[in-house]
Order: sequence, then structure tokens, then C-alpha cells
Amino acid sequence: MGMAPRGPAPGQASVELLAALPALALAAALALQLLLVGYSLTIADGAAEAGALAGASGRDARNAARGALPGWARGRSRVSADGGRVKVELRPPAPLGAVADALTVSSEAWSRSPKGSGR
Repeated sequence: MGMAPRGPAPGQASVELLAALPALALAAALALQLLLVGYSLTIADGAAEAGALAGASGRDARNAARGALPGWARGRSRVSADGGRVKVELRPPAPLGAVADALTVSSEAWSRSPKGSGR
């Protein structure tokens, strides 16, 4: 007489799910952080381009780039403009300051001054 094969013990699936929750939470946190870095890069790109366009039309490129950033990003950014080059560095939101510093993104855009502006 043979015994019929038994399936998994009752409650085993719940224990396995509970054991996997920390790994799932870590994966979700990493995915969210990557999305925030990508979003920050997109914002920095747009701000640098806005600054370069303003500089090409004879306006203050640095102020235009800073104005193109959303409010939360202004305090987390560094904007420089010199000779038609606009650079925006942005620290993405992160749970730890050291992580935000390590993930800082930057974008640059260039433009020429308008003809006859003397620049």
C-alpha cells in the first residue's frame, strides 16, 4: 500500500509570502527611487533648456532656469549660467541626504547671445 503524495503543508504559502515581503518592499523602494531620479533629470533638462532659450533672447538665463523648476526642486538645485552655457544640478528626493547627494543629476544647454547685443 502506497501513500498518496501530499501537497504543501497548510499555511506554508502564508509563511513564504511573509518571508518575501522585505524583499518586495526593497524592490519597490528601489524602483521608486529610480523613478524619482528619472523625473529629476527630466526637470533639470527642461530648466536648462528654458535658461538657454532665455539667454538667447537676451534675458537672464539663470533666473529663467530657476523659474522653470517646480517649487520643491528650487531648494535642491544649483543653477549656473555663463557665456551661453546653462547648467542645472538637482538632488532628487531620497530618504537619506547621502543617497540624494550620490544620485545628483545635472543637465546643460547652450545658446548664443542675440546678434547686436554686444555679448
